[in-house]
Amino acid sequence: MAEFVNIVALGGLDEIGLNSTVFETENDMVLIDAGLMFPEEDMLGVDIVIPDFSYIYENKDKLKALILTHAHEDHVGAIPYLLQNLNIPIYGTKLTLGLVKAKLKEFNITNVKFIEIEPSRKFRIGDFEIEPIRTTHSIVDGVGFAITTDVGVIIHTGDFKIDQTPVDGKPFDMLKFSEYGSKGVKLLLSDSTNATVRGFTGSEKEIKKGFLSIFSSAKGRILVVTFASNIHRIQQVVNTAIETNRKVCITGKSMLQNATIARQLGYLNIPQEVLICEDELSKFADNEVIIVTTGSQGEPMSGLSRIALGEHKNIKIKPTDTVVISAKAIPGNERAILKIINTLSRKGARVFYEGNSNVHVSGHASQEELKLMINMVRPQYFMPIHGEYMMRKQHSTIAEELGIPPRNIFTIDNGDVLTLTKNDAKVTDKIRTGRVFVDGKGVGDIEDVVIRDRIKLSTDGFVVVIVTVSNTTGELLSDPEIITKGLLYEEKSQKLLHEATMMVKNLINQSGVDLKTDAYEIKKKIRKAMNKFLHKKLMRSPMVLPIIMEI
Repeated sequence: MAEFVNIVALGGLDEIGLNSTVFETENDMVLIDAGLMFPEEDMLGVDIVIPDFSYIYENKDKLKALILTHAHEDHVGAIPYLLQNLNIPIYGTKLTLGLVKAKLKEFNITNVKFIEIEPSRKFRIGDFEIEPIRTTHSIVDGVGFAITTDVGVIIHTGDFKIDQTPVDGKPFDMLKFSEYGSKGVKLLLSDSTNATVRGFTGSEKEIKKGFLSIFSSAKGRILVVTFASNIHRIQQVVNTAIETNRKVCITGKSMLQNATIARQLGYLNIPQEVLICEDELSKFADNEVIIVTTGSQGEPMSGLSRIALGEHKNIKIKPTDTVVISAKAIPGNERAILKIINTLSRKGARVFYEGNSNVHVSGHASQEELKLMINMVRPQYFMPIHGEYMMRKQHSTIAEELGIPPRNIFTIDNGDVLTLTKNDAKVTDKIRTGRVFVDGKGVGDIEDVVIRDRIKLSTDGFVVVIVTVSNTTGELLSDPEIITKGLLYEEKSQKLLHEATMMVKNLINQSGVDLKTDAYEIKKKIRKAMNKFLHKKLMRSPMVLPIIMEI
């Protein structure tokens, strides 16, 4: 019998993304989700960010499974990196597993055991009895979990909104959440992404009206841009295309892959006579075509970016085109999206997006739905998850307004260990967590100090000071050579560079240091002197790289 359950977030409590939470008893451990985060503006050169899984690797003998709520990248994107160091079974719904299998295939990861789960069908993993509960979100087949343990029931909502008229006709299971609430729930972990948004989040079906209005009035081609994982949104486009007598062309690697998997598994219904490929576009008049692609966040290599910049092989923007960006900007991507909208507009296209039309609804619960969730579950303890601190703090305030005592609300950070017993809940420890940067093929080899160096290089440039010495006598053979990048335009700064050269030469001659045997010491002196000189002359602090060459 388990005497305690530890809950610890490896990510997702201080950011949008990196969602990954450990549930642990004395004997067993399960991990819910393993998500990534897209790099912030100051993470120069970083491709993606994943959680630090050190705690998982240290306890891999206890880890029994990875359990998935849904297939968005911020919940499954780190799986290939997690599995590079261990092999565990993965539990998920049919579509979630279908999309994860395709992802792992790209990484050549095989021999993974996949176990398909269904809403309301319980399964046991060690000390945990788990029941998936159907939720609604901006991707099909999402679930939350009721986790029954010896110390009580824990509810993990996953990402959700309460949509009673979803496109696939499978509504949010309010009854099941309420059933657990009536029996008694120890702890609720609930999505906080929209905790600062008042009212209710609109139903996915509301998008249909916006699409129909735009599609009916468009004179030429229509390009719809959305997340490749938003199968409901793609279905809405298809349904509206049929009503307006248009063909649908799906393009972009991830969009094609996800749509193909969703069709094969029965989650996306596209009549064969409606679907066309890129090569067939020229066979139809512009007012008979809808193109569905990726790039809603302004990603440089996405379908929309390549089309907008004229780099796409088969599709070029025309003045008669209508572009519909059916997605919300992820924080930090606003500038990239605006740049794409400006480019499209300059080429004559009409552009519709969330700011000027009804072409997007959120997949996350707003305040009134968050209140409903708390009132349905009626937990003894509450822990807001998934979001920045201000979002989780607002969610905590909502919980307090609904009668949960402040001492029973845990607005904690990544790495804080929340320990549940039959009689209590409290933070008992702090484990190592953090962000691991993925840059090309490098995973974790980019530390914070490297990012700081990149920021410094990008803002202040660098200076290389090359000193040539004799490999026999150690004497200076010629004047030092100074090369700058990102600091000044050398052809117009010859006087300054000459002053700097003479300053370094005099420093070396007066230092009394043997350039051959004390290279480290003279490099340190050059760096210090050059920094002082450039700050005085230019009020700038570039990176200085002294090099001693022996000839």
